[in-house]
Amino acid sequence: MAGRLLRTIGTGVLALTTTLAATGPMGGTASAAPLAPVPGVPPAPGAADEPAADAFTDSATEATEATEAAEATEAAETTEAPGAVDGSVTGLLTRLRTLYQEAEQATEAYNAADEALKKQTADTRRTDALLTAARRSLQQGRDEAGRLARLQYQGRSDLSPYLTLLLARHPQTALDETHQAARAARSRSTVVQRLQAAEQKADGLATASRTALARGRVLLSDRKKQKEAVETRLREVEKLLASLTADQLGRLTSLDAQQTAGAQSTLMASGALDGARTPSPQGARALRFAVRQIGKPYEWGAEGPDTYDCSGLTQRSWAAAGRALPRTSQEQWAKLPHVPLNRLRPGDLIVYFPKATHIALYLGHGLVVQAPRPGTRIKVSPIAANPLLGAVRPDPGGAPLKTFAPPELPEGASNGADTGFGGTRPADL
Repeated sequence: MAGRLLRTIGTGVLALTTTLAATGPMGGTASAAPLAPVPGVPPAPGAADEPAADAFTDSATEATEATEAAEATEAAETTEAPGAVDGSVTGLLTRLRTLYQEAEQATEAYNAADEALKKQTADTRRTDALLTAARRSLQQGRDEAGRLARLQYQGRSDLSPYLTLLLARHPQTALDETHQAARAARSRSTVVQRLQAAEQKADGLATASRTALARGRVLLSDRKKQKEAVETRLREVEKLLASLTADQLGRLTSLDAQQTAGAQSTLMASGALDGARTPSPQGARALRFAVRQIGKPYEWGAEGPDTYDCSGLTQRSWAAAGRALPRTSQEQWAKLPHVPLNRLRPGDLIVYFPKATHIALYLGHGLVVQAPRPGTRIKVSPIAANPLLGAVRPDPGGAPLKTFAPPELPEGASNGADTGFGGTRPADL
């Protein structure tokens, strides 16, 4: 039942985006019909022998050519909209996508710097604790050395050790005491030297750690500035959107839906996602957690529980399944095993854009659960809503379940745009 519902939603999403693409504002027909290219997914490291989807590659090439031709036509025929970047809806859409991608890239860099700073802070605390313990041990050693010195002083004689030995009633006893005193002195010297060396080493570690922490703060400040600069540019675009008429905004949304529909159709027609596959037990738990977050707002740098960014959602979903993931989408792409599209299973992570700046959880049947962009909420989207880079599997050793009932999706799980501007105004963001 759940599987049929999921397939129905997938078909419905594709049909809806196709309908939006075919229908322009005010019920008219869109003037252009470009198809966004879907980049071929590169072979995963160590998986070069996986079969490639030639039809998918050919279709992607055709889609690229169709997009270029359609965009050229649309750019020539479109009347300049107020404030449009290059006088066309296509140009405005391209500009918006670029800004969103740059903003997400800056946010992921900020997340990475913030995570590194947390680790550096913890390391500094550990080093300071070791330093405190070393100094305490050093002081105890010095106290003990002082006590032994006092005892030696109180029991010392003005006679030389040789006369003491000759005049002693029991020369062997005197000899033993002399050896013990010498051994105690050597022991004190060794202990003090060792503790002094330990203190110097601890002082050096503490200095290095504090220096690294200071560098981390500088890096974090730099990332914040980058993020703020991109957000400033986004606010400028939001002002531009506010200046558009409903007809112009409708054309923008229609073009975006049209390109998404074209990319999704190309991917599904390639057969790369054919065949039913089941998740691992951990993957199923991660996916169920993600589905429970549907409807919650996107927020830059958020890791839950009330708001998320894209990698915050994937990290927390897999954490709920007992698997710790790196914080950012770039790290998840770099450190987790890659999986070709024709081996995707629910719970795998789908990575987008050349620099791996966006990520989502694969739901199955060509759909993902994702936190899209500012102004949106966590939702179910077509897998080709953004340009694909590849996929990774957090639990490569996890055996797939024999049977799997997909999690029940809440009503309206696929509602809303996959972008931050579809039908919204800056005041709503």
